[in-house]
Amino acid sequence: MKIARLGSLEVSALGLGCMGMSQAYGDADLAESERTLHRALDLGITFLDTANVYGVGHNESLIGRVLRARRKDFVLATKFGITVGEKGARGVNGRPDQVAARCNESLERLQTDVIDLYYLHRVDPEVSIEDTVGAMAELVKAGKVKHLGLSEVSAMTLRRAHKIHPITAVQSEYSLWTRDVEAKVLPVCRELGIGFVPFSPLGRAILTGAITGEQSLTGPRDMRTTMPRFQGENLAQNLSLVNQLAEFSAAKKCTRGQLALAWLLARGGDIAPIPGTKRVKYLEENVAAANVSLTAAEIRTLDSMFDPKNIAGARYNDAGMRTLDRD
Repeated sequence: MKIARLGSLEVSALGLGCMGMSQAYGDADLAESERTLHRALDLGITFLDTANVYGVGHNESLIGRVLRARRKDFVLATKFGITVGEKGARGVNGRPDQVAARCNESLERLQTDVIDLYYLHRVDPEVSIEDTVGAMAELVKAGKVKHLGLSEVSAMTLRRAHKIHPITAVQSEYSLWTRDVEAKVLPVCRELGIGFVPFSPLGRAILTGAITGEQSLTGPRDMRTTMPRFQGENLAQNLSLVNQLAEFSAAKKCTRGQLALAWLLARGGDIAPIPGTKRVKYLEENVAAANVSLTAAEIRTLDSMFDPKNIAGARYNDAGMRTLDRD
C-alpha cells in the first residue's frame, strides 16, 4: 500500500471508512464487519475512520472490541460534534465544555488511551471556531489526542482554526461527482500544509455501478433515500455519467470504483480517501485501485466528464445542507 502524508501524519494512501458497519446503508453485518476490519489491516490499510455519532457509539465500540489487540497496527481517526436527540433529531455542539467529555467517551469505547486524529465533525455556528479548537488543543496537551482535524469546513474557518492550533487534516466529501472543495478548501489546505481526507470517494456507491435506480437503495434505513442526487430525474442524469464511466473503466481493464479511486489518488500524495465498506469483497476491490495508473490525458477526460455542472441535485436535503460550513 502506498503512503500519504496528512501534515506530519503518515497514513496509508487508502483508508477505510467504517460508518456503514453501523448505520446509513442498510442493516449491519457484525461478523462480516469484523472480517473486513482485520482484512483491511492485513492488506496494509493503516488508516481507520469512525465517529462517536456512527450508530450512536456502536461503531467506535465495534472497532475497540475487534481491534484492541492490533491497536499499534493502525492510525485511528474519530470525530465529535454531531449530536443525536430525541426521535433521532440531529444537531451540532462544539461548545468547549463538551470537547473533553466527548473525547473521554470515545477513548473508552475505542479501548485506547490515545486518538491519533480527532476531528470536529461539523462546525457549530453558535460557537467560535477559536473556542472549539482551543479546547481540542487541550486534549493534545493532555496526551489524549495526537493530531487535530476539521470536517466539512470552509476555507475561511480553516484559516482561523489553524492559527489556534495546527490542523493536520480536513475531511470533506470529495469524488468525481462532488468537487466543491477544489475551489477554495483544497488550495488553502495545500498552502497551509494540511492533508485532505475525502469521504464518500465512491459517491456513496453510485460510482461503482451498484446503484441502477431508486429500487437499488436499501429502504428507510438507507440515508441516500433523502438525498436529491438519488431521486427521480436527478438520479437518471447522474446514472448516465456512471454509464460513461463504465465504458472508460472497461478500456482500462478495471472497475468503475477503482477508476474513481485512482482519479482521487492521482490528485496528490496529501490526499487519503477513505472508501467505506463492510464487506471484504469490496474492500479488496478498493485496495486494487492503488495499482491503476492514469495518464494526464485520461485525468482531463474524467475531469470533463464529471464537470460539476453535469451533476444533478444537491448533496443533502435542505436540512443537511444547512449543517455545512461554507464561505
